Amino acid sequence: MISANNITLRVGKKALFEDVNIKFTEGNCYGLIGANGAGKSTFLKILSGQLEPTNGDVCITPGERLSFLQQDHFQYDEFPVLDTVIMGNKRLYEIMKEKEAIYAKEDFTDEDGMKASELEGEFAAMNGWEAESDAATLLNGLGIETELHYKYLKELTGPEKVKVLLAQALFGNPDILLLDEPTNHLDLDAIAWLEEFLINFDNTVIVVSHDRYFLNKVCTQIADIDYGKIQLFAGNYDFWYESSQLLIRQMKEANKKKEEKIKELQDFISRFSANASKSKQATSRKRALEKIQLDEIRPSSRKYPYIDFKPNREIGNEVLFVEDLTKTIDGELVLDHVSFTLNREDKVAFVGGNELAKTTLFKILTGEMEPDEGTYKWGVTTTQAYFPKDSTKEFDNEYTIVDWLTQYSEEKDATYVRGFLGRMLFSGDDGVKKVKVLSGGEKVRCLLSKMMISGANILIMDEPTNHLDMESITALNNGMIKFPGVILFTSHDHQVVQTTANRIMEILPGGKMIDKVTTYDEYLESDEMARKRQIYSVTEEDN
Repeated sequence: MISANNITLRVGKKALFEDVNIKFTEGNCYGLIGANGAGKSTFLKILSGQLEPTNGDVCITPGERLSFLQQDHFQYDEFPVLDTVIMGNKRLYEIMKEKEAIYAKEDFTDEDGMKASELEGEFAAMNGWEAESDAATLLNGLGIETELHYKYLKELTGPEKVKVLLAQALFGNPDILLLDEPTNHLDLDAIAWLEEFLINFDNTVIVVSHDRYFLNKVCTQIADIDYGKIQLFAGNYDFWYESSQLLIRQMKEANKKKEEKIKELQDFISRFSANASKSKQATSRKRALEKIQLDEIRPSSRKYPYIDFKPNREIGNEVLFVEDLTKTIDGELVLDHVSFTLNREDKVAFVGGNELAKTTLFKILTGEMEPDEGTYKWGVTTTQAYFPKDSTKEFDNEYTIVDWLTQYSEEKDATYVRGFLGRMLFSGDDGVKKVKVLSGGEKVRCLLSKMMISGANILIMDEPTNHLDMESITALNNGMIKFPGVILFTSHDHQVVQTTANRIMEILPGGKMIDKVTTYDEYLESDEMARKRQIYSVTEEDN
């Protein structure tokens, strides 16, 4: 068990937390939620001991081991992948290295033998002989192939490093597990594996995530941060949402009844306070009136943007024809004679772990890259708006936010342009900020403003939910669902894919593609997925 006792954290004059008392018990997975800036990551740092609170303390049951997901992707660059994972259990790793040093001595003494014997006993008690195989199992589950296990971390890609650090946090069955955005940069297969791992994990988990589907799958309780307080709700994210809305409705109804009672008492007092025969009753009602207290209903600190993609022109029957697109990048065949035809009602999710292939296809379809072979043709009634995964070039300039968006608008009136920025929660003063200094989430909201102002009837979106908070993801999800045009998109957010897409395409390793008119959940259970998994499991065994 881990508990926070009277935790207060002040940043300057502002109190981020004020007298927080909360217990996290064994066997539960807690989803820590709240608006951007509410202090979710900060609270995890306080629990893990990385940050000292202004007042209060954190208590952990004696003898229990706490593990947390490291955010520094370069900290372990000089260590092998397997060693990095095993470092998740600090004491076990220390024993391994101490044993190695003793056995490497040329002048091995009796004292060394006794020390080695003690270490071997402790090592065996900690299941040390299974450490490498346990670490390898975690890595394989997250999609890190065996051939990478003995490389140095610096040789891995960014997304691969994220998976290794996640395996490190999960390693060795920690008693308390703290995870800050563990699904970031994970493909959907890795997220599904992590969901199953946490569902079957018997100890205490506290997780911060913007992935609603993930929270619904793994959480048994929700810890909601709002206005410096943390309130616990039993159940998953959807249950929290319904419970919190019900609580507000009940408080409003209770206040309404109290207001009616207050008015009734005030009317009686004003009518009869000067009446001698009714004076005692009036005095009694004054006392009753003083005792009535209205519940304070503070609006949530959460803010939802308004995302509404409205095409300027209805799309025709001819949308997109793709024939035999082939592309090799750095010697790797990423697209192998890919062919498909889009229909006017298609909302296509491109799924699977082949990230490069999906981004390459989108770049070809938007004219940013030429295919090696094959052709594509957009219908004459189509107009496309593109959300790139890497938007660095978009913001490498001296534009203010208003000037940046104005260049993409047919209507140059500043008030018109500011209206689109306002929908995305940019206030008047924000308009003069330089785009090059914006945060990741602010840049995403700018790109979504650009897509809305374009009036396009085709949306091409490569990981648009990255860097967004849960409220913005919800707004984007709703905007994609009600959009009347065609969407081609990738996302690691299961709920966005499931609720938006009516067609699933997966580009497999080697560049071939599966194309199914279905929902995502149905696709995951389909014969194609089962056959694909069987093919690749056989291939891995052969290797």
